[in-house]
Amino acid sequence: QVQVVESGGGLVQAGGSLRLSCSASGRTFGDIAMGWFRQAPGKERQYVARISWNGGQTYYTDSVKGRLTISRDNLKNTVYLQMSSLKPEDTAVYYCAPVLGENPKPSFASWGPGAQVTVSS
Repeated sequence: QVQVVESGGGLVQAGGSLRLSCSASGRTFGDIAMGWFRQAPGKERQYVARISWNGGQTYYTDSVKGRLTISRDNLKNTVYLQMSSLKPEDTAVYYCAPVLGENPKPSFASWGPGAQVTVSS
């Protein structure tokens, strides 16, 4: 079982940058794909990006392509989300999880606390 804790959120002006971190525990972290999701107020949680087990492949939802970059450091059991050119519509709580395609793995049971990102216009 992988457990995660997100950090690095904050308040930023439109056009600004933030870097989110996801610290994961579990012996299998280096073997699994990881993803970021976000949930805006009043909306369902949505897929944002994912990265393969070795970092060789990355994928993004269309609305964040060219602005958000996912990466990982398997030695630190950490996944990152570098966010730049932020827009007010990026305001959400951001979560990470092990993924199967664009969905959390069925075995993933416990979402972390999330990282609040607020972008002011």
